[in-house]
Amino acid sequence: MGKKGKALAKERREKRLQEISELRKVAYALSERWWSSETVAAVTGSNRGIGYEIARQLAVHGLHVIVTSRDSKHGREVVGSLREDGLSVDYCQLDVLNEVSIQTFARWISEKYGGLDILVNNAGVNFNTGSDNSVEYAERVINTNYFGVKRMIEAVIPIMRPSIYGARILNVSSRLGRANGRRNRVDDMTLREQLLRDECLSEELIDGMVLKFLDQVKNGTWVSNGWPQMFTDYSISKLAVNTYTRLMAKRLSTKPDGEKVYINCFCPGWVKTAMTGWQGNVSAEEGADTGVWVVLKPGRPDTGKFFAERREISF
Repeated sequence: MGKKGKALAKERREKRLQEISELRKVAYALSERWWSSETVAAVTGSNRGIGYEIARQLAVHGLHVIVTSRDSKHGREVVGSLREDGLSVDYCQLDVLNEVSIQTFARWISEKYGGLDILVNNAGVNFNTGSDNSVEYAERVINTNYFGVKRMIEAVIPIMRPSIYGARILNVSSRLGRANGRRNRVDDMTLREQLLRDECLSEELIDGMVLKFLDQVKNGTWVSNGWPQMFTDYSISKLAVNTYTRLMAKRLSTKPDGEKVYINCFCPGWVKTAMTGWQGNVSAEEGADTGVWVVLKPGRPDTGKFFAERREISF
């Protein structure tokens, strides 16, 4: 894309963000509000950044929100601040790397609230900023961003509360994880085709991809094997999340009406948070908007879709 093309793309994007800014000023009509103060939403890693903003905005819309974090002290301080603003929130310590912590969280939700209506998988890590592309922490990135999401989904599906509106799961992801994007995709065309064909999807395929990547990181061959060259480990983790979202949408579609669980993912954009070294081009409040919009959409929910800037985008 030349300078003119980039300028036009930037102009279109700025226009879209302005449109979204105006849409955010329009309150949900009472007829659109399928939720109530009894609707329970949990957001992982919500003590700061995008997760905090998703939790706060959901609470502003009148839901009861569970804030979670690894650091109990900081998490409880956040909850105290939100309560001072009159918002309905609670706190539970949660580490998505720890299976015992996840099971304790699921049991606590079940015992205290009888289950969960909405789960937002936001907890994630990234150790690269700017032009850096180290894979030194690749194992932790994959374990947190992908396997952490898997562990959470497996733990909460049994406790998602039956509803005519459907329980909802949202995975915070990234355009960097698009299987067939113009930039940053894997070179292996066969793998890309398998990842994009629903009939080929399986946990074995997705897990096999990330484990193969980690093996090649360990033996130093990841560059020559054609993995994405920008934020490599983060991109692979989000590619796995995107693909797993589609796989779970397919599996969950067989649930009967009244017990449906709808699952989607979204890209918040390049957000000014600690994860990006505060180098983003949108605020956390703006970045959280599409996620909140997806889980609160009235009518029959989408499932197995990918969203950014309040629009569906391709995988």
